[in-house]
Amino acid sequence: MFTFLVGISLRQRPLVLIAALLITGWGVLIARDMPIDLLPDLHPPMVTIVTEAGGYAPEEVEQLITYPMELVLNGMPGVSRIRSASSPGFSLIYVEFVWGTDPNRNRQQVTERIGMVRERLPAGVVPHLAPMSSVMGLAMQLVVQAPGMDPMALREVADWTVRPRLMAVEGVSQVYVVGGDVRQFRFTPNPVAMNMLGITLTQVEQALTAFGGNSSGGFNDLYNTEFIIRNVARSRSLDDLRSLVVAFRDGRPVLLSQIGEVSFAAKVKRGEGSFNGEPAVLMAILKHPSANSVALAERVENMLAELTPSLPRGVQANRISYSQADLISASVDNVEDVLRDAIVIVAVVLAAFLWSARTTAISLLAIPVSLILTIITLKLMGSTINTMTLGGIAIGIGQLVDDSVVYVENTLRRLGDNRRRHRPLEVIEVIMRASQEVRSGIIYATAIILLVFLPLFALPGEQGRLFGPLGIAYIVSIFASLLVSLTVTPALCAYLLPNMKHLEESHDGRLIRWLKRLNGRALGWALDNPRALLGAAAGLVVLSALALPLLPRSFLPPFNEGTLYVQLLNRPGISLAESSRVGAMAEQIVLQVPEVVSVARRTGRNEDDEDADPVNSSEFPIRVRLDGRSRAEVIEDLRDRLSVLPVDLTVTQFLTSRMEVAQNGVRGAIVMKIFGEDLGTLRMLAGRFREKFDEIPGLRDLLVEQQVQVPQIRITLDYERAKLFGVTPAQLAQALESLSNGRTVSQVIDGGKRFDVVLRLSDADRTPETLAQMRMETPAGYVPLSSVATIVNAAGPNQIMREAGMRRIVLTANTDGSDMSAIVAQMRAKIAATPLPSGYNTLLEGSFRQEEESRPVMAGLCAVSIALVFLVLYQRYRSVVLSLIVMANIPLALIGCVAALVVFGQDLSLAAMIGFIAVTGVAVRNGVLKISHFINLALHEGVPTGRVLIMRGCEERLTPVLMTALSAGLALIPLLFSSDMPGTEILHPVAVAIFGGLISSTLLDTLTTPVLFQCFGQEALERLRVVAEGDLASETF
Repeated sequence: MFTFLVGISLRQRPLVLIAALLITGWGVLIARDMPIDLLPDLHPPMVTIVTEAGGYAPEEVEQLITYPMELVLNGMPGVSRIRSASSPGFSLIYVEFVWGTDPNRNRQQVTERIGMVRERLPAGVVPHLAPMSSVMGLAMQLVVQAPGMDPMALREVADWTVRPRLMAVEGVSQVYVVGGDVRQFRFTPNPVAMNMLGITLTQVEQALTAFGGNSSGGFNDLYNTEFIIRNVARSRSLDDLRSLVVAFRDGRPVLLSQIGEVSFAAKVKRGEGSFNGEPAVLMAILKHPSANSVALAERVENMLAELTPSLPRGVQANRISYSQADLISASVDNVEDVLRDAIVIVAVVLAAFLWSARTTAISLLAIPVSLILTIITLKLMGSTINTMTLGGIAIGIGQLVDDSVVYVENTLRRLGDNRRRHRPLEVIEVIMRASQEVRSGIIYATAIILLVFLPLFALPGEQGRLFGPLGIAYIVSIFASLLVSLTVTPALCAYLLPNMKHLEESHDGRLIRWLKRLNGRALGWALDNPRALLGAAAGLVVLSALALPLLPRSFLPPFNEGTLYVQLLNRPGISLAESSRVGAMAEQIVLQVPEVVSVARRTGRNEDDEDADPVNSSEFPIRVRLDGRSRAEVIEDLRDRLSVLPVDLTVTQFLTSRMEVAQNGVRGAIVMKIFGEDLGTLRMLAGRFREKFDEIPGLRDLLVEQQVQVPQIRITLDYERAKLFGVTPAQLAQALESLSNGRTVSQVIDGGKRFDVVLRLSDADRTPETLAQMRMETPAGYVPLSSVATIVNAAGPNQIMREAGMRRIVLTANTDGSDMSAIVAQMRAKIAATPLPSGYNTLLEGSFRQEEESRPVMAGLCAVSIALVFLVLYQRYRSVVLSLIVMANIPLALIGCVAALVVFGQDLSLAAMIGFIAVTGVAVRNGVLKISHFINLALHEGVPTGRVLIMRGCEERLTPVLMTALSAGLALIPLLFSSDMPGTEILHPVAVAIFGGLISSTLLDTLTTPVLFQCFGQEALERLRVVAEGDLASETF
């Protein structure tokens, strides 16, 4: 097939080149429209159920809402984990599904299960599903500010002008709002006046429910025209509400204003927002999972530019406090810069070795054509352009010229030989023969690269989702370069090489001639001293293998997002107003840090958000511009400055925090979960473990999840006393809910705006003393609440967290950059030494789990991969010895990998392991090219086995081997020195491992492969020579 492909390309050269041009143009168009993202979707499908539960306490939220829904959700097909949070007036349930399940079908199943339990939930409680989005679904955070404007008016602009326009933008799935005040029409009853006028709560609710509503009057046919009868009773006037008739007493109407206060009031809120120290409304914009983040940000900014002139005077709605597109653009731009620099380096290497503009151009052209083919293939596979797909291309950019370089170099040499012949052959025939000589080695080397990357595609969980696209992009680009070398390269060689001047002369430049002389002397010494060379190489391999377990381990290097994330936790039970005041103080402190560009603050949570942050929590996305100090130094400065506040503090990065929440359910690099039923026992155990973990060096931000007792006003209804007054406790509880918690009884419509009409007691009438004196309606007359209930100050949990059907509490921690595996080992030792009560257990989670889970999988899959590589080599060479000689390059690559990791101060991370996998393919490739050439010289050119064959084979293969190795290695230099740039953090360890492995394997392979062939391979070659007259006669290696 490959011979046919090369033959067609040589015979139809114009068509091949025209097709290449057309494909290139198509690829450019495709690349412009491909979706761009930061990373692949890393976390399994999840459905989030959000339930607003009025003023229910956490115990009631858990027992009446969360637990019943958990029961029906358990056992659904494909569910891997269910966790929940029950906090005051709010229930949040996360249903996590296994990879491969259909997100839309998952949501349908969850909706069906919720429908089974909906009737058993409290009246008015309606669970709904959060919008479908990934862990990185927060695309932007918009700031709406207007100095001096009333908070209600500002919130109305955000809710009814800005938000509808944002929701209409393509790609936006939801917009959550926090800050300002939501306007309500509120009636605050006066219980004394109601008692005096004999007005019941039911009468008030009936009157308010009917306020402001229109009704239909049907149709009427008059004068051959149909008229719609419309009954208009809707009103937006506060005076009309005050004048609302509630009852008729003694011939006079009783108005609403006579039995209470009617006014505009702010809705009870659970969150507050600000920006750069000034009050603001923050709007969190979520994107659909398939939306292009960069294009979405551009559409939002264009919409805001159009909207701004029509906003009320003084309102600013064009400030962006966080944009994922900024990080994506910076990351993609950095990787593109790396690609550009790598191409330039490859061009310089090729020019230095080939010493010809034509051969350099032919070889270098493989890069753009291969890249275009890769982009087209990724598009057809449904992939996105992200840092991992670009990273796969970046680490392989130097290898895209390998096949073409080998082909061009051999073709040039054979064309020169042909010109020196007395009767030269046809040029096309010479090029075909030159192709046959190297094609087998090229194809098998490419197949080996695929085999060594197999472990990457079998990695489970997050690590597989992260590095799978990198492997796909790398493999696709390598195969694209193979296709180019079999089509475009032969066509260009046929056009450009035969007419070169001095073709019969050597085309080696000064550099090549010097390298060949140096290689000849070194190789002569090595062949004379095989034991010394092999002993030294074996010693280095053993030292590297012994050093490998001593390297610090981690899962992935930290990201550089350009945005820091600070979370403050006040004491549980603090009011929203006080928590916001402390948060504002922290905001001013943060603004004093020189590197801070802007800071937004959210205290509490957004309305209807899928984030269960309590009111004592404040989070700060902080934009920074590093200038002189490192990111770690800025984080440490923030910790020091904020330590003066009486709060618990964590400092990390925004996207990193979001990924930790999606992975573990809480923020923190290391998470310890304690499971059990009694909340007091859980808190005691968590405190005990925190004391033990405080002794471990390297742990930072060690916090216990705030599940503590907070103040409550507890009203306990007395069944016996209620019976005496002829009323049921349920009736009393319902009346108390309407008065104390408040009840939305109607809605006022003002154009596109909607305002709730709420019945609620004032805060002054909801103290224990006033509640005790509040008169309740009963069949026996009005009686004080204290006559039928006990009102006391008590304590209850601020929130209740559940996972896997059990209550749980969490300890979270970050590290100072120390060896995480060593820290985790110390934590596990302390956990094992601490006895737990019966029915309680612990679980340690975090990114380290990914590394631990992937390590044995990687080891097993690498063993399988190496075995497959051996089988491929054996099928090619029919010799165990020759196959093992080629595979001897793999441990040689380990030497450079370990040394490079030590020199560059890198951990043994999953990224570094993948770098080692990548370099093994290149190392084996070099051995294949060299051994194959030895065999071809012996079988097809009659060179006798021995030192002459080895010296000639090594000299003729020195140029392509060095060119391919240097192109692949030097192309990584931009990645070696960009370890902390957005988009290159994960690729840096990969590049370090590949670079080090290439140096050691290439330098040692230059000597060890010939020496091993001299010592063990010549007998295997003689066996091949014996059967050369048979089925191997026309076969090249």
